[in-house]
Amino acid sequence: MTSSRRHYPTQPALAVSIAVFRQGRVLLASRAEAPYRRMFTLPGGLVETGESVEFAALRELREETGVLAQLAGFNQIFQHISRDALGRVDRHYVILSFAARWVAGEGAPSAEAIEILWRAPGDYEGLSLTPGVAHIVEDAKRIVDGAR
Repeated sequence: MTSSRRHYPTQPALAVSIAVFRQGRVLLASRAEAPYRRMFTLPGGLVETGESVEFAALRELREETGVLAQLAGFNQIFQHISRDALGRVDRHYVILSFAARWVAGEGAPSAEAIEILWRAPGDYEGLSLTPGVAHIVEDAKRIVDGAR
């Protein structure tokens, strides 16, 4: 889906995100582009035609941060719907969120993720987070901790 088709879409875009845990810390990435430019969130992006949502989550993680992970399970669905001043839907994403355990890679900035941090869940002092990410991380941590 091109950037122009992301604005004022005719249908929602299917996306994924992934909460990766390493030694009790979660990987956060600062977004390079709108929406939520320079805010910290979980790595993720659009699902490409022909790939599973699980593969898309792991691919986006690798592309954005260089980190490899093993999925622990599906976490939850999150929706981002924004409207312009006239009330028209200007963006609509349905995001499937996964929980995972770190396998390899320290995490490095990319064109999509301009800053990478490993933080303890709940330790977000001084960070601007995207809506809902703290709650998504809490739920993902329970999945990872319970799936050992």
